[in-house]
Amino acid sequence: MLEALGYPFFQRALLAGLLVSLLGGALSAFVVQRRLSFLGDGLAHAAFAGVALGLFLREEPLYLALPFTLAVALAITYVKERSGLSEDTAIGVFFALSVALGAVFLAKARGYVGDAMGYLFGSLLAVGPGDLWAVGGVVLLGLALLPLWGALAYATFDRELALADRVPVGLHDYLFSAYLALALVVAVKVVGVLLVAAFLVIPGAAARLLGRTFAGMTLLALLFAFSATLLGLYASFLLDWPSGASVVLAQALLFGLAFLKTAFSWGK
Repeated sequence: MLEALGYPFFQRALLAGLLVSLLGGALSAFVVQRRLSFLGDGLAHAAFAGVALGLFLREEPLYLALPFTLAVALAITYVKERSGLSEDTAIGVFFALSVALGAVFLAKARGYVGDAMGYLFGSLLAVGPGDLWAVGGVVLLGLALLPLWGALAYATFDRELALADRVPVGLHDYLFSAYLALALVVAVKVVGVLLVAAFLVIPGAAARLLGRTFAGMTLLALLFAFSATLLGLYASFLLDWPSGASVVLAQALLFGLAFLKTAFSWGK
């Protein structure tokens, strides 16, 4: 690892991976506890549709992926609250719409298929300074929203009681969806559409097995996310594996260890 840290590209990859892990770990507890795993997939595919639109228009893909994904996130929340449909149904509708639009835009963006593949699978070791600034900006925005953590946690465990206490649950749902969309868009370049949802699910799932409180679960999710990034990047450098996939495999390994500990504890 010390040898790898001598390379500028690895330094950028490590910093980007840790920042994305900070985003994923902080959001993962909410995603798992609120059963929003499918939302992560839906927004990831919305981000890809935005990337495909950028390639079609010959513009910077992430500049169009950001508003496109944000619009889809807010639309899902609006449809869920106004129509009476379940959240997974609303997500399914926009998931299908995003995939279809992405396919159309990509078909028209001739000569840019290779770029699209990069967004599908990500390239943590190809992160540039601009990508770092984008991820860092979203992390700083998350720090600004930190005072809402208590209200979000309250509504996560007892939405009806939070509403009875006049907590603006609906407004918080929109803010959470919007921030989740921002985090996904900046993470797509680093991790890829196909793997980005793992960053929002696996750390929280592992922490859910071991955490006794929601605060403890959040801290464990952050610890798992950071540890998996370090382990995955080292394995990627040592074994010449894809960096994003290596980090996700490390996350899965930590989840497996947490599951085994829980299973043996129940058996006693």
